[in-house]
Amino acid sequence: MLSDEEREELKAELVQLEDEITTLRQVLSAKERHLVEIKQKLGMNLMNELKQNFSKSWHDMQTTTAYKKTHETLSHAGQKATAAFSNVGTAISKKFGDMSYSIRHSISMPAMRNSPTFKSFEERVETTVTSLKTKVAGTNQGGGSFEEVLSSTAHASAQSSAGAPRRAEEELQC
Repeated sequence: MLSDEEREELKAELVQLEDEITTLRQVLSAKERHLVEIKQKLGMNLMNELKQNFSKSWHDMQTTTAYKKTHETLSHAGQKATAAFSNVGTAISKKFGDMSYSIRHSISMPAMRNSPTFKSFEERVETTVTSLKTKVAGTNQGGGSFEEVLSSTAHASAQSSAGAPRRAEEELQC
């Protein structure tokens, strides 16, 4: 229990503290305004401060042991993954090379050239080339065999590259 006298002293002290706090808040507010004015004169703004804080935080994080260990582990894993992908790429390239050789070897074999599948493919290509030749060169040039079409196309290609270049529209006109 407080006496009346102690109670009055505490109330006076409370009023004095509230006045001091109000005064301190006013002084702090004035100091903050002055700080903002100085920063504006120096060209400092909120964005620059955020950048500086971020840079400092990033630097601090990079210097931690956990970051260094994680960086080393991920770097090592990346090197291993790169090596693995390189090995896979080399294996795939080798397989494609082997397949290319196998296909070239198979096509050159007489049994392959005489097969119904190859004959059907050859006929379709011949029909397509003849059709295209007729559409591009006009109907006055007859079809011919597959070999004739290829040789005439090669001959025309050699002449157009040796002579003066023509415009694309002139070549396509019938």
